[in-house]
Amino acid sequence: MSGSDATSPATLPASAPRVCVVGSLNMDLVIRVPRIPQAGETILGGGYRTFAGGKGANQAVAAARMGALVSLIGCVGLDQHALKVREALEREKLDISGVDTRSQAATGLALITVAEGGENAIVVAPGANAEVTPELVQQHAAKIEMADVLLLQLEIPNPAVIAAAKIAKASGRAVILNAAPARPLPADLLKLVDVLVVNKNEAARIMGLDANLDPARLALRLPDLGPQTAILTLGVHGAILAHKGRPRRVPPAVVKSIDAVGAGDAFCGALATWWANVHEAIKKRDPAEFKLVEEAAIAAAVAGSLATTKHGALQSMPDRAEVLAAMVGLKVS
Repeated sequence: MSGSDATSPATLPASAPRVCVVGSLNMDLVIRVPRIPQAGETILGGGYRTFAGGKGANQAVAAARMGALVSLIGCVGLDQHALKVREALEREKLDISGVDTRSQAATGLALITVAEGGENAIVVAPGANAEVTPELVQQHAAKIEMADVLLLQLEIPNPAVIAAAKIAKASGRAVILNAAPARPLPADLLKLVDVLVVNKNEAARIMGLDANLDPARLALRLPDLGPQTAILTLGVHGAILAHKGRPRRVPPAVVKSIDAVGAGDAFCGALATWWANVHEAIKKRDPAEFKLVEEAAIAAAVAGSLATTKHGALQSMPDRAEVLAAMVGLKVS
């Protein structure tokens, strides 16, 4: 399969894309370990650090560093973790006026173990993220209506995700869903989604298939769920793109990976930023649609790769200049 390349990857909109993220905000507690422990096993780790995180926050920062104007809708608790999360997001110039405080809940917390090879295992206590409701989303509906792209994940309750997607579709906005962590997806959500992003394990779980299936076969089955575009992420191996029945293998940037935490979030944030162009092309039936889709996927895969070269999640998100430089010469196949 042949495809377009990204030799001149500068086709972001003339004005900054607007991305609204509805999702989770956490405090990440990260512990370095020689390897991921097995069930029932205790091992000694190295030092630990705390960072602002959560899929919603990470993806919002990733999009902002790509040059998007980003608003974030979610919930935190009334605690010290919330203060640190807010401070980190304000430094990134995000609009966090849609982040509400829930005094009866703690800010979400993620316990992350990172092995020497970069693999990770994560447990999340949702805390205030479980308080993101359709009513909260409706309260901040204008942020979704003003965006070019709505970016969603599944670390908040399904009713809030569906409510946000409905507002976006009614306003003619693109909806990208990163279906992580994997759980059954209601049909009334899937019919609202334009782009579905999952890794191999998430895809298999959502569709009830064997995760050992060939990734290309999994990717081609994903559009059967409803979205016209599906992307199966493959970590440092890039991704497989299926857009309107046309499969493409998307290359990553060649990097030395040290920490995979946040790579998927970097992928999604970059994709959302580039997708503003794609959405306009689709609406206008522009012949350049497929080229723009492929370029968006390359940008996302490159961003995901670059994020693995630094420790942590939010702070590892690359900026637009880094991604553009690494995209040169890459092409889908």
